[in-house]
Amino acid sequence: MPSHAHATRSGNLRREIAALAARMMAEDGISDFGFAKRKAARQLGAVDAEVLPNNAEIEAELRAWQALYQDEEQPQRVREMRNAAVEIMRLLDDFRPYLTGGALDGTAGRYSELEIDLYPESAKEVEIFFLNQNVSYEHREPRRPPPDAPEAILSLDWGDIPVRLSIYPASAERRGRRGQERARRPQVEALLQAAATDDEHPAEASE
Repeated sequence: MPSHAHATRSGNLRREIAALAARMMAEDGISDFGFAKRKAARQLGAVDAEVLPNNAEIEAELRAWQALYQDEEQPQRVREMRNAAVEIMRLLDDFRPYLTGGALDGTAGRYSELEIDLYPESAKEVEIFFLNQNVSYEHREPRRPPPDAPEAILSLDWGDIPVRLSIYPASAERRGRRGQERARRPQVEALLQAAATDDEHPAEASE
């Protein structure tokens, strides 16, 4: 019986952590599942790694939260972010841009950053390009150490949308980021076209 009770408590705590992490991502614009998970676990006093939810569990809670509290605004925000992504990716086409994160998987919310990965020959090329285009940006240091971390992170605002450009070596383009979905510009344009078609024919889309 004690082991059963322990399993029940662990399961409940796991769901609480997932729900809190999802709320943080929706309300605070946190895009890193791992960071949100660890922050939620600390707030709930969880010390056992076994009770930490996986990314899929958090994403399910995030989608449920958005459906409940951001039902109308959230899809519109995702559409705005994808449109901005297409514009930025077209501008930065020489640097092999890929859209990733919440704007791609549809979980982006009101405060989410637009996440784009770049694979130039040199990170300096991107900064020189922005300087020549008079585009204001902020240089940020990556939180994680290599090899998974980008060489540099550039932050900028595209209208009212915060953008994070993660710059990786050109040699890393083939393997991408482990477990991270990504898409080139034609794929993002296809997502927008599909969404527009659904809006024009909602009854057909729901059948």
